[in-house]
Amino acid sequence: MLTRFRSEIALLLGALTFGFNGVVAKLVLESGLSAWRLTEVRCTGAFVAMLIYVLATTPQELKAKRSELPLLIGFGFFGIAAVQAFYFISISKLHVSIALIIEFTSPIWVSLWLRFVRKKHVSPLMWWGLLVGIVGLVLLAQVWKGLTLNGIGMIFALLDAFALTSYFLLGEKLGKTRSSQVIMVWGLGVSALCFAIAFPWWKFPFAIMSKQIDLHGRFAGHHLPGWALILWVVVMGTVVPYFCVLTGLRGLNASASSMIGMLEPIFAGIFAWWWLAESFNAIQLTGGAVVLVGIYLADRSRSASAG
Repeated sequence: MLTRFRSEIALLLGALTFGFNGVVAKLVLESGLSAWRLTEVRCTGAFVAMLIYVLATTPQELKAKRSELPLLIGFGFFGIAAVQAFYFISISKLHVSIALIIEFTSPIWVSLWLRFVRKKHVSPLMWWGLLVGIVGLVLLAQVWKGLTLNGIGMIFALLDAFALTSYFLLGEKLGKTRSSQVIMVWGLGVSALCFAIAFPWWKFPFAIMSKQIDLHGRFAGHHLPGWALILWVVVMGTVVPYFCVLTGLRGLNASASSMIGMLEPIFAGIFAWWWLAESFNAIQLTGGAVVLVGIYLADRSRSASAG
């Protein structure tokens, strides 16, 4: 029970920090840095930070068996590189809340994979939790107002949902034998390498680091240098939330973890309200409450299975 509670707290903190990062990342994107370049600097910076930490504490754990390499490489390429790149592209074309609702259909794909590919039993209560949670997200994002959504944004948001599904499934499997920090080093390292090959560092627009970026909304007229916002994206928007989610996956299964991840759009909306003065209406507030009910049902399904 205590292990499950700690895992839920870790996942909650992961959703909280990921949600806040969406607002900060959008500021950087709107300043002119491309989604691909932001993902590159995010992954590379986080990889360097985690590598230094692991080398200073448990360097022997970095060694991987040949049989583990496909999972570690797949986690880095699909679970980290693709998730981040597709997310940044989608929020550059769509409102953050709309992009997130599409991304967080991932619990559906996780449960379908477990039920029909792995042939595992999925509690009926989990299906109800999924249904209720998705309805809540629809209300929160008010999707019916987005019938003229950007097509490219929609495609990349859906691809992001599939990539996030691989993140939860591969992370759950790796977490059975590997520590969270070692999984992060490998995953971020693979991701950083992919981006370095696709987008050479000598062509990186380093001028963004010294550019003064307007903070908009509540802080309109105030500016921070690009390097400060990017540093936040690297540390508080990448290292901290990924570590929290991977830690949570060690105590919960992929389906329950992805359900708790549905809190991210709620947190993103709260931060957008606080920072950018975006207001919630009654329907959106109802949607947030419905998402919480869905997460509760999913958690109950886990408890029933354990019992």
